[in-house]
Amino acid sequence: MRPTLLLFVFAAMLSGAMAQRPRSAEPTSTPKPAPAPQTVKAKYEGGVFGYRNTMEGTLTFDDQNNQLLFKDQKTTKQIHIPYDAITQAFADTQKRQPKAASIAQHVPLIYAPNPAAFIKTKVRYLTLQYNDPDSKVSGVTSFKLENKEMLNSVLATLAEKTGMTMRGDIYVKKRDADPTNP
Repeated sequence: MRPTLLLFVFAAMLSGAMAQRPRSAEPTSTPKPAPAPQTVKAKYEGGVFGYRNTMEGTLTFDDQNNQLLFKDQKTTKQIHIPYDAITQAFADTQKRQPKAASIAQHVPLIYAPNPAAFIKTKVRYLTLQYNDPDSKVSGVTSFKLENKEMLNSVLATLAEKTGMTMRGDIYVKKRDADPTNP
């Protein structure tokens, strides 16, 4: 009885040790998105010093001046972010409740659950972290884009123009090895 019990315990320990081995990661290759158009419809959500309100307009790749340019539709306001100042960029998706669903949620109904409370939409953001060495200003800003394909396209094009590399789900710019350049 004891030898079979000992064999059973030994087999159970051995199977547990085999299950704890790390799995080999298979590299996944995602297809490169199409290049973004020169100008994209976007909504500025905040983050740049001096521009507090949200604005609707266009996001433009200004290659002649090496900058990302946002122009407001209604006013002559422009936001300039130099390519050299952008340190990180990533695509962010959030689930939001539309304003009409939020209002309809508070309408009293005869039956208990109000279906308007369950309505959610996905909102896509291009989020940038920047550090401008000329003005010594740094921050995080975001632009709302229309769909996932456009967001991925703009993100890949921006990463290519700024010299960023992919690290996980985000694009980052490698720091200079020179200790005098912070």
